[in-house]
Amino acid sequence: MHTVERMRERGGIFLSLGGNFLSAMSDTERTAEALESCSLTVQISTKLNRSHLITGETAIILPCLGRTDEQVTSCGSQILTVENSMGVVHMSEGSNKRPSMSMRSEPTIIAGIAHKRQDMTGGTIRWLDLGSDFSLIREGIEATIPGFEAYNSRILRPSGFELPNPPRDSRTFRTSSGRAEFSAAEITSFIPDDGAYTMMTIRSHDQFNTTIYTDNDRYRGISGSRRIVLMSREDMHERGFRTGQMVSISTTGVDRRMESGEWSVVPYEIPKGCVATYFPESNHLIPIESYAEGSFTPTSKSVSVLING
Repeated sequence: MHTVERMRERGGIFLSLGGNFLSAMSDTERTAEALESCSLTVQISTKLNRSHLITGETAIILPCLGRTDEQVTSCGSQILTVENSMGVVHMSEGSNKRPSMSMRSEPTIIAGIAHKRQDMTGGTIRWLDLGSDFSLIREGIEATIPGFEAYNSRILRPSGFELPNPPRDSRTFRTSSGRAEFSAAEITSFIPDDGAYTMMTIRSHDQFNTTIYTDNDRYRGISGSRRIVLMSREDMHERGFRTGQMVSISTTGVDRRMESGEWSVVPYEIPKGCVATYFPESNHLIPIESYAEGSFTPTSKSVSVLING
C-alpha cells in the first residue's frame, strides 16, 4: 500500500521479481496509476501477465528460467531449494530444456544487477560467484539463519529437512514465562452503510494466487464463470434478484467512483448482509486507503458495497 501511494506521488523505479503485481494488488486503477508514474518498470518473469501491459515511461521485461527448467550456469548444473507450508525445505531440480541458452535464472539475473550496482558504489560482495554457484547462496543462508546448518548436504536428502519448530519439537516456548501465552482481542465491529453489503473476496479451487486454471470452483458447485457475486437467498428475495441476474457493484465510503458492472448473482449459503466475489476480479473495488492497522494489508474480507440490478 505504501509503495503504491509513494509511486503515485513521486514515481521512481519499480522492479518486480515474478508475480503479477497489478492484478494481485487492491485498487487496480490507482495501482496502474502508480506504475505509469514510474520512470522505469522492470519485470523478471517466467511468463507474461497483465502487469506487463501497464508500464512506466520505460519498460523492460527480463525473461527468466522457471523452477521446472534446467538451471545451468558457468559452474554447471545448479539446484534450487523450496520451503513448503509445513516448514520442510527440499530440493527442486528442473528437467525441462531451457527455451534459450541466453535465458538466465532469477538468482543469476539478480546477482548480475547487484554486481553492476556495486561497480558504481563500491563493495566486496562476490555477486557473480553467487549468481553462478547457488551453493554459495545456501552457505550464506546457513551462516545467517538458525536451522539451516549443513544446508548443502542436508538438502540432498530425498525428503529434505525440517526447520526447527520449538513448540512442536520439544514443547518449548520462547516467551518470558517459558510457557505458551495466549492473548484475546475484541473483534472490531464493521457496520456497512445503509443498504450496503459487506463484500469479501475469495479464491476458487482451480486457482493459485492470480493464476486461474479454469472457471470452475468444484467445492462451491460453480462452473463456467468467475464474474459472479455469491448472495444469500434471503437477500436475493428482499431485492428481487433472480439467479443469474446481472448486477453492478459499487464501493461506498470513498470520495471517488469505484463501480463495476456485469456481475451474475448466484445464491449461496452465506450470512445475510454479506456477499462474496472472486480475487482478483474484484480487486478494483477495494480502496487503496482501506487497510488493516499495523499490517497495512488490504481489507479484502470487509468492503462495504452497494449492489444494483
